[in-house]
Amino acid sequence: MILTCVSCAKRAVKDKYSVRIMKTVATKQSDITRQWFVVDASDMVLGRLATEVARILKGKHKTSYVPYLDCGDHVIVVNASKVVLTSNKAERKYAYRHSGYPGSLRATLYKDLLETKPEFVVEKAIKGMLPKGPLGRKMAKKLKVYEGGKHPHEAQGAVPIDFAGARKVQEISGV
Repeated sequence: MILTCVSCAKRAVKDKYSVRIMKTVATKQSDITRQWFVVDASDMVLGRLATEVARILKGKHKTSYVPYLDCGDHVIVVNASKVVLTSNKAERKYAYRHSGYPGSLRATLYKDLLETKPEFVVEKAIKGMLPKGPLGRKMAKKLKVYEGGKHPHEAQGAVPIDFAGARKVQEISGV
């Protein structure tokens, strides 16, 4: 017999069944501990990388995850210029921006963005997978993206993490 309240458990002690009291643990902001991770984005598929990084930023990899708190960790993404877009998306997909004035919609190919601002491409993909609103903006502040292999966050002692499923597999010809 599983009882949820203490008063019910006290009454059921006289019962011949075993009694277990289940308590719900509510995570508080003060209970959350944050860690730093480094992700090397070279030869990773952009969407698969973004889903894994967004999962860490949200905190879904922790047992103390609750959707209404920012439980996530800090993530540093290096080598953003070496990220891969599959199925010819670099030549077909556009990134749009609009200033708010009539006729001011601007479209830029992802191929051009990867050459000029690769950090923006990775940030845009990851931020698109975070919740919208104040909580999502708070989670996005813990994301640091760098074009090269170096970052200025050495003092935080970031742990390298590898997403094997996000790596682009090199095809073997001549089978």
